[in-house]
Amino acid sequence: MEKKLDWIRRFIATALGFLVWGVAGTLLQLYLYPYAKNHKKNSLATQFKIRRLVSKIWAYFIRYLTISGVLEVKYQGFERLGRQGQLVLVNHPSLLDVVLILAKASELNCIVKKELLNNPTMRNQILACGFLPNTESLELLEECDEVLKKQALLLFPEGTRTGWDGEVKLNRGAVSIGLRSANVITPIVIRMNPLNFKKGQPWYQLPKKRIQYELIVGEDINPKGWLAEKPLPIASRRLTEYLQHYFNSQTKDDENDTRTTT
Repeated sequence: MEKKLDWIRRFIATALGFLVWGVAGTLLQLYLYPYAKNHKKNSLATQFKIRRLVSKIWAYFIRYLTISGVLEVKYQGFERLGRQGQLVLVNHPSLLDVVLILAKASELNCIVKKELLNNPTMRNQILACGFLPNTESLELLEECDEVLKKQALLLFPEGTRTGWDGEVKLNRGAVSIGLRSANVITPIVIRMNPLNFKKGQPWYQLPKKRIQYELIVGEDINPKGWLAEKPLPIASRRLTEYLQHYFNSQTKDDENDTRTTT
């Protein structure tokens, strides 16, 4: 009975959380509309200002989910994020990953799914913050190069959320961006127990216990070291394989947590 009551409490808290997210997101769209309308004219200082505002709101959302018992979050090494020319590569186990990271590291730019520009609660946030829609084009590569000259850039190299099997599969293009344009590549491992908030999963399909997140910033990778005496295609393939193994070795314990829901 106690476990059932705990699940009901988390169910109600999750429902309220998504409701608040929708309402707050809609209000934020109205506030950010002028910045989004003229987003190409916004200065970098203006983008940073808006990112700090969005980050603060997202941090309150995560705090609510934590206090209400929906999830727990532990951060490690986030003080090393935000350096100029830093490409941050992260595995992608759940829906909340980008919110968890940017709520803690507001200075990061981010590559986001272009479909989110059709989301009425996200469009103006993306444009006003100066985030880059993933158009999978040569223009995106040029934009990443420009961003990394002055900013840090967050990228999910899987391209979509990790499946229920927990196997991390990286796209080589993400690593190529780092080798071409970054001063340093920094991985973040997201560990999640139990697995939840997967692609296509209904929000109300909650696990039997509170979700625990652990976000760990890994050691820096020097792109020049991987490019030494190796052409870009070979270096990109080898670094992709290295990072793929790295993420899988760091998250393999999570694979034991299957789709356990009530």
